[in-house]
Amino acid sequence: MPLEALFLDAGGVLIYPNWYRVSDTLRRHGVPVEADALWAAEPHAKRAIDDGVRITSTTDAQRAWLYMDLVFERAGIERSAAVNAAVRELAAYHAEHNLWEHVGADVVPALERMRAAVPKLVVVSNANGVLHRLFDRVGLTRFFDVICDSCVEKVEKPDPRYFHLALERSGSRRETTTMVGDLYHVDVIGARNAGLDAILFDPAGMYPEADCERVPTLAALADVVEQRAASAVGGP
Repeated sequence: MPLEALFLDAGGVLIYPNWYRVSDTLRRHGVPVEADALWAAEPHAKRAIDDGVRITSTTDAQRAWLYMDLVFERAGIERSAAVNAAVRELAAYHAEHNLWEHVGADVVPALERMRAAVPKLVVVSNANGVLHRLFDRVGLTRFFDVICDSCVEKVEKPDPRYFHLALERSGSRRETTTMVGDLYHVDVIGARNAGLDAILFDPAGMYPEADCERVPTLAALADVVEQRAASAVGGP
């Protein structure tokens, strides 16, 4: 079947927490930590929360701050009154602007390639209600036909209803749609339960045992998308 629509997660695929802002905020509260240490801790924290039981028994909002706690722990930051004050400041910023605001240099080139190869690009994200404004602010809105924010839609991955809503909103068919996300039990299992193909975005190689296609970079994802598009029209 041709690839007619590509569903993309936002956080962990296209955008990341601004660890430079997090580092600066902690430092102002008397907790010195380099952004590089937070970046290095992030994949391990994310893998730790990607557990089937935890995913089905918590909300995305609950997991987001557990994830932050695990990043801090792995980066050697002990919880304290100063850390709590920094987290409150970061939470207030996130509620208004979305802390997942870092866009890597590889994002726009990959989106340009995928936009040219696939008729529809759709964001299907567990987010906090301000994702549309964030994408406007960081210049990514122009690449997408539809942007779905779980807080706005009142349903979140891995619930199959969210994928069905995105299919309806974008006028896509599940048999010709692929979901790309960075959490196996959220994105891959959720997409499969909704009847969609799924690819796991795994830049840190945290899922060697995964029973699905994995890609390590957005450039590699664009390669896969272009190959599928070419095969669908009889190309090389």
